[in-house]
Amino acid sequence: MSDRLSVLKTYKLYVGGKFPRSESGRVYEVTDSKGKWLANAPQSSRKDARDAVVAARKAFGGWAGATAYNRGQVLYRVAEMLEGRRGQFVHEVADAEGVSKSRAAEQVGATIDRWVWYAGWTDKIAQVVGGGNPVAGPYFNLSSPEPTGVVAVLAPQESSFLGLVSVLAPVIATGNTAIVIASERAPLPALSLGEVLATSDVPGGVVNVLSGRTAEIAAPLASHQDVNAIDLAGADEALAKELEIAAADNLKRVLRPQPVDDWSAVPGTDRLTAFLETKTVWHPTGSLGASGSSY
Repeated sequence: MSDRLSVLKTYKLYVGGKFPRSESGRVYEVTDSKGKWLANAPQSSRKDARDAVVAARKAFGGWAGATAYNRGQVLYRVAEMLEGRRGQFVHEVADAEGVSKSRAAEQVGATIDRWVWYAGWTDKIAQVVGGGNPVAGPYFNLSSPEPTGVVAVLAPQESSFLGLVSVLAPVIATGNTAIVIASERAPLPALSLGEVLATSDVPGGVVNVLSGRTAEIAAPLASHQDVNAIDLAGADEALAKELEIAAADNLKRVLRPQPVDDWSAVPGTDRLTAFLETKTVWHPTGSLGASGSSY
């Protein structure tokens, strides 16, 4: 019988492609559904949230400027690496959500499939929501979608992995960069996802993962002038209302939480289009010349 001590894992934040400890030095206990201690997770501070915004903004130009096909390849690579670490995520989801290993395995499989599903949309969404518009005049009028920018994402509280990927993947698939606030009760799958992203082809800063008290981290992100949009999937009714008011200060896009979100259902394109802007280009035809204008 072995008497060796197991090596406990130290979970860290994922910001700008690196793994910092929380600036505050604080941690909080994460327990399973029966109250058994699992790990100490970093408790992010307002400074950590501001650092994540800086990292996301720095990464935005390169990620948004990449071809849609290239973004799809990068996201598919993440799915490959998730498949390779399936056992780890099954264990973490089972502990986090209090489900059997077989049920956790089903959820992890669905999560990987969900990531592949969104990876496949990167070079298709422009054709669905963009295209030529009929106008009464000698012009071509074309609309094309562009990413909104830096998006703060409050991961669902009750679905630690499938829900997380369901709100994160569409944000980055369309060229945005993300700051994810992990489920407060079950942050470990999100923190482990950061490790996968760090060893994949996703550029540092495209996804930043924070853990801690959701309300404490979300407040500075909602009011931050360099955050362009916020997804309130993981906020309760009272917090969602508070964050909407804060977000209105600089006209952020706000995706409100739905009364019932079935994360296992096949997703539509709503989350893909939620954080896209439409650019319209006018170009004269015929004898009006070759120059055009856009707005």
